[in-house]
Amino acid sequence: MREESTEFEIAKQVGDDRHLVSDSVAREEPLQITVDGTPVAVVMRTPGHDEDLVKGFMLTEGLVDSLNNVVRIDLENKQNHAYVFLADGIVLDHDRLSRNLFSASSCGICGKASNFTVPVATVMALPDALRSAQEVFADTGGLHAAALCGADGQILVLREDVGRHNAIDKVIGWATEHGTDLSKTLLQVSGRVSFEVMQKALVARIPVVSAISAPSSLAVEFARESSQTLIGFLRPPKFNIYSGEERIIG
Repeated sequence: MREESTEFEIAKQVGDDRHLVSDSVAREEPLQITVDGTPVAVVMRTPGHDEDLVKGFMLTEGLVDSLNNVVRIDLENKQNHAYVFLADGIVLDHDRLSRNLFSASSCGICGKASNFTVPVATVMALPDALRSAQEVFADTGGLHAAALCGADGQILVLREDVGRHNAIDKVIGWATEHGTDLSKTLLQVSGRVSFEVMQKALVARIPVVSAISAPSSLAVEFARESSQTLIGFLRPPKFNIYSGEERIIG
C-alpha cells in the first residue's frame, strides 16, 4: 500500500445492488513543525515528501531567506514531527509566523522572470500531463496536485497532498533543494487559486500560475499588482488569462 493512501472496506451502491469493496482513501495526518525549539505550525498534510514540505514551508512563509540557513531537518525523532535546526546566527523572526505576510507592493516578479514565455499549445496540454502523473489521485480521487513545469510543458516535479498549499510547498522545497531556476517555471495546480497560492508563487519567484478551476478576486488583484501571470479555468480548448497575458504566446 502507498504511504499516501489507506484502505477501507466500504459499501458500494450501484442501482439496487449493494456490495462490499475495498476503497483507497487519501491519508491526512498532522505534521508539527518546530524551529529551534519553537513550535511554529501544525500542518495537516498527506504523509510523504515531508522534508520537501518543510523546506518549502520555511521559504514561502518567510521564516528563512535561503535553505542555506537550515542546518538540519529531523523527521525521525518523533512521528508526525519535524524539528528544524537553523544555522548559527540565524534567529527565528516571530513576526513572520502568520500567513499573508508578503504584500504585492513589497516585491514583484523581477525583470528576468518577465522574459519567461509559454506557448498556448503548452498550456493546453497541462491538464492531461498533470492527471497522467497523479499516481495517488488515480488510487484515491481525493488529492490536490501541484507541478512545476518548464516552458516546454515538461513536468519537473509533481507532488500530491490533501492540502493544496502543502502540495505547492513540496514542489517549491524540492525545486529549491535541486537548484531549479524558479523564474523559468510555471506552477500548475489541480484546484482553484487563492490569494495564498499567488503569494507563495511570488515569494518563490514563479512567474506563471495555471489552474484547472477558478481564481479568487483577491488572487487576481494580487497577480496584477505583482506582475504575475494567472491562468484559470484551464479546460482545453479554453482557458482564461486574468493577468500577465504577455507571457502566453501563440
